[in-house]
Amino acid sequence: MKEFWIYTALRAGLFVGAFCVVGGVWLLLADTVNVLWVIVIAFLVSGVASYVLLERQRSAFAAKVENRAGRITEKYEEMRSKEDGED
Repeated sequence: MKEFWIYTALRAGLFVGAFCVVGGVWLLLADTVNVLWVIVIAFLVSGVASYVLLERQRSAFAAKVENRAGRITEKYEEMRSKEDGED
């Protein structure tokens, strides 16, 4: 679960950073800030940035999930073969 929390925290950090940058630029260019558009643009920017910058963390998280799913599948197959042997 550590990989999940690290990846999630980094994604949230990227969003907050993108929100501050987009909001700051918007404020420099206009008198009023449309917060909804700032959120939408920050969401898109942080999504692209996380795809590029967080590859290693995303891969570590995916590997952890895949390993866990493999162990669960092995246990299930083991229980199933024991059950079949009892018949």
